[in-house]
Amino acid sequence: MEKKKILYISQEITPYLPESEMSEIARYLPQGVQEKGREIRTFMPRYGCVNERRNQLHEVIRLSGMNLVIDDTDHPLIIKVASIQAARMQVYFIDNEDYFHRKQVVVSPKGEEFADNDERALFFARGVLETVIKLRWAPDLIHCHGWMTSMVPLFIKKYYYNDPLFEQSKVVYSLYNDEFKKPLNPEIKNKILLEGMVPDDVSLLENPDYVNLSKLAINYSDAVIQGTEKINPELEKFIPESGKPFLGYQPKETYIDAYDEFYEKVW
Repeated sequence: MEKKKILYISQEITPYLPESEMSEIARYLPQGVQEKGREIRTFMPRYGCVNERRNQLHEVIRLSGMNLVIDDTDHPLIIKVASIQAARMQVYFIDNEDYFHRKQVVVSPKGEEFADNDERALFFARGVLETVIKLRWAPDLIHCHGWMTSMVPLFIKKYYYNDPLFEQSKVVYSLYNDEFKKPLNPEIKNKILLEGMVPDDVSLLENPDYVNLSKLAINYSDAVIQGTEKINPELEKFIPESGKPFLGYQPKETYIDAYDEFYEKVW
């Protein structure tokens, strides 16, 4: 039987960023699932604080060189890769000078969220999916971690659904305690629309705050996982209302097995 393919897309992964529940899950879950016989690919943004020399990142020339248009402006897409030797796994990095060369992840040194976080999330989501197309690798399941991946479910269901690589892909969205305070740029509701998409598809983004962005991700996902013990209370109420298959919070000792079994249910 052919191995199931799982695409992991995460806002953060350790050791490239400091340890958090999200960065640890995004590091050890792919390894654990790979050891269970799945085929995996893993992506994160190449933030400016990721030390390229220490982590031995190098550009993948054959995948780089594409431009993505965000808000009528061309932005070059650079793909880098690094290996986590102990896990026999590679991590792909989505890079772009305009969006990811600053030293902070999502907030400035003053603690203010970056004004272009909407475009950074858009670029990251589309950059991953366009790279997967270039790899000609068809994921059976796409598992998204963190709000910066929240646009992936929408794109899969409303834009890339005709692409043979994504026709069968199921999308799982993990919710974390990663709330941002200030809503994203309200223009995101226009910037996010790709060919064939209509404003009604993203009506939640009339107010692009954390809750509405997360609801959008839940609505377009096939299933939802609670990644941290505490999540936003409004979203906690919204998940059952959405009717999506749901896996509650799993402690460190059990989450790899629990997630893998949950994937089977989603398929």
